[in-house]
Amino acid sequence: MSSIISIKNVHYTYPGDEFESLCGIDLEIEKGSFVAVLGHNGSGKSTLAKHLNAILTPTEGEVLVNGMSTNDEDKLIDIRRTVGMVFQNPDNQIVANVVEDDVAFAPENLGVEPQEIRKRVDNALKQVDMYEFRLHAPHLLSGGQKQRVAIAGVIAMEPEVIVLDEPTAMLDPKGREEVISTVTKLCREKGITVVLITHHMSECIGSDRVIVMSNGHVIADDSPEKVFSQVELMKSEGLTVPATTELMFELNKNGWHLPLTALGVKECAKEIAKELK
Repeated sequence: MSSIISIKNVHYTYPGDEFESLCGIDLEIEKGSFVAVLGHNGSGKSTLAKHLNAILTPTEGEVLVNGMSTNDEDKLIDIRRTVGMVFQNPDNQIVANVVEDDVAFAPENLGVEPQEIRKRVDNALKQVDMYEFRLHAPHLLSGGQKQRVAIAGVIAMEPEVIVLDEPTAMLDPKGREEVISTVTKLCREKGITVVLITHHMSECIGSDRVIVMSNGHVIADDSPEKVFSQVELMKSEGLTVPATTELMFELNKNGWHLPLTALGVKECAKEIAKELK
């Protein structure tokens, strides 16, 4: 796979801060991949997310989106067409009184033809399973439904990458499941590159890759199975691991020999049954 985003020796310090929030980050995000970024509060994960579509630009180093530097102001519109952002609070992204008008807002501002907007809005709402709510008032929707409308608004811009900065932080478990299911489907079925910033371990299980950040540095970068099997590293960073991994880790302390790479409930149960035999 080819890289769609290249992050090269990126440093960033917020104005007035003494310490760097990003300390020489080097990453390649592959086209069509699902990447989850974890870290405790203040680890730099949201700062990294904001660099991916030039909300922030590096103090030092470079971010390239399809070969375009986020430091190049002339490329800003093209970069933001390529990389769409979904934030923590969907209420901050919803601007209209009717769902379909909200989804149409971004393409209208990009100067897309009305007939094309109609097509994009319908397609985007169908992709997030919200088409039947197209004439509803957004404020009457559940949190998970609002976030799916916000995602539809980004899809209608037809980006190649969607970056989601803790999109489930304000949602209940059902809403979290709706949102993660939606973005997983967009990646697997539509080939959209997904970068998910989260602190919920369970949301990372279906990703291709997990990046763990700490104090502006990348301290782990591998498949979910390999990252979560490093239980002691995760705990040292104040992070948990999936419940299945935690269970097998505790059983292994008591003489069992279970693989910490079985993340799913069925896979975990299968390994425990095998050990019991």
